[in-house]
Amino acid sequence: MNGLTHIYCGDGKGKTTAAVGLGVRACGCGKRVLMVQFLKGSGSGELTALKQLENFSVMPTVSTVKFTFQMNKKELEETAVLCGNLFCKAAAAAKSGECDLLILDEIFATIRCGLLDNGMLTDFIKNKPQNLELVLTGRDPKPEVLELADYISEIRKVKHPFDRNIPARRGIEF
Repeated sequence: MNGLTHIYCGDGKGKTTAAVGLGVRACGCGKRVLMVQFLKGSGSGELTALKQLENFSVMPTVSTVKFTFQMNKKELEETAVLCGNLFCKAAAAAKSGECDLLILDEIFATIRCGLLDNGMLTDFIKNKPQNLELVLTGRDPKPEVLELADYISEIRKVKHPFDRNIPARRGIEF
């Protein structure tokens, strides 16, 4: 079976949730899933549940992450190195056959913020293992990436509590 490339993008809530749901489905069918979360801390509620699934691995990330607009130049440089390392480790794991499905969560944010080169991502998509199912999430994917995708689901915000100054709630938004 040929692996395809999925994109969950847009400004709405649920991109990660959709990617995790696909990963859980794949895991339930015996596939090995690897998820890498860029620019997210390790405190998300889904991570606790996913640890209980034998074939679902989450690549370790930092424990807390500031928003990029809160970072100084040195922190942005350090974050760029971290994102580059995470991407390279994920790509190596995929190429060595360690996973059947790879989720790169918030990969588009790393590109939009200049922390990862879009060319690295497009090269990976073009040269990914033939059977690898690849899931990419985040806002504003570049046209070159959209062109390479097999599935594109746009999740659009119509209304969100954040617009009324209601902060993110544990177990719902993170």
